[in-house]
Amino acid sequence: MARLLLLTDAPGASVEVLPALGLLSHRVRILAPQPQALVDPPECDLVLLDARRDLAGARGLSRVLRTSGLSVPLVAVFTEGGMAALTGEWQIDDVLLDSAGPAETDARLRFAMSRVVEEQDDEPTRITAGGLVIDEESYAAKIHGEALDLTYKEFELLKHLASHPGRVFTRAQLLQEVWGYDYFGGTRTVDVHIRRLRAKLGPEHESLIGTIRNVGYRFVGSASAPQTESALVD
Repeated sequence: MARLLLLTDAPGASVEVLPALGLLSHRVRILAPQPQALVDPPECDLVLLDARRDLAGARGLSRVLRTSGLSVPLVAVFTEGGMAALTGEWQIDDVLLDSAGPAETDARLRFAMSRVVEEQDDEPTRITAGGLVIDEESYAAKIHGEALDLTYKEFELLKHLASHPGRVFTRAQLLQEVWGYDYFGGTRTVDVHIRRLRAKLGPEHESLIGTIRNVGYRFVGSASAPQTESALVD
């Protein structure tokens, strides 16, 4: 069961806009198709836009929604005659005829939601913390705009730490999670790579990687942050 947000000024219930919704179990919430009504919209899995009557207004609202950073699928509901107005100017993920049956409606809604999830999963990870920017797609890291010349393992180690700011990792954990269970080197390998990472970060930023005495390492998140654990951090 999905959470649907229907944007319409129709005075009736959602079944007036899309009768098939009355035969499906999705939860539907209705809001007026006005930008100001969407300043703090309720959480939803998909937005339905009523484009049966005011085609120009619906098209404009679709563009406003996209520029405002809408992250869930946007599906417009048309009449058969209104489909002639559909062009590339509409910023929507799919369309539905108001006469669509429950099977077609449910299939299109599920397809639109699954497609957006897949696209989000495919997006490259970008980590930003304490002036450090890590681009997973290009295997590049920069500190305050200056590129870091890292080996593959140095990059993976830095990325792993920065992905979990504040979390303390033992040397054994880092060895397993960065090098893998099939690596038979000692935990001293971790210390060597940490030392090299700090050297490449430079004196101003080496404290991004903190040492917890007799435990392991953590990503501090801010090289300028005051050290409140002087008894523990080297």
